[in-house]
Amino acid sequence: MSGAGAPDLTVDATGLRVAVIAGSWHEEIMSHLVTGAEQAIAAAGGEHSTFRVAGAFELPLAAQLALGSRESGGGGFDAAVCLGIVVRGGTPHFEYISSSVTDGLTRVQLDTGKPVGFGVLTTDTEQQAVDRSGRPGAPESKGREAAEAALHMLVTARALTA
Repeated sequence: MSGAGAPDLTVDATGLRVAVIAGSWHEEIMSHLVTGAEQAIAAAGGEHSTFRVAGAFELPLAAQLALGSRESGGGGFDAAVCLGIVVRGGTPHFEYISSSVTDGLTRVQLDTGKPVGFGVLTTDTEQQAVDRSGRPGAPESKGREAAEAALHMLVTARALTA
């Protein structure tokens, strides 16, 4: 697991609004990812709203809508945390979805100039996803880590542009 050497990304997120956007596949695992993200945002003093989409492929559009300005019909959120699970199967579907979601969320982040926490698990097995879910006994919580990274980037971006 890559959890060794993880940085401390704790920040003060008071007054910041974060959209937590999660896919609907693998609900037992996803619920722990969502909980980890929500708890990290709340612990930092931020506010969050949670939205569910069908799957990982829908995350980029949902993030773009959440981060768009209210004047342009968007949600006006300060950051988004996107959570999904793509487990490798016997077809190229895994590669297509993983690549599309990664490219899409990167584009949203760059186009909007707002952070997108990347909590999309791309694993070879369902057990690897469980181990990264943040459930009791799991060695990692990628939902929490994605939220912390988004909040940290948001605070850093504001400092860079002040």
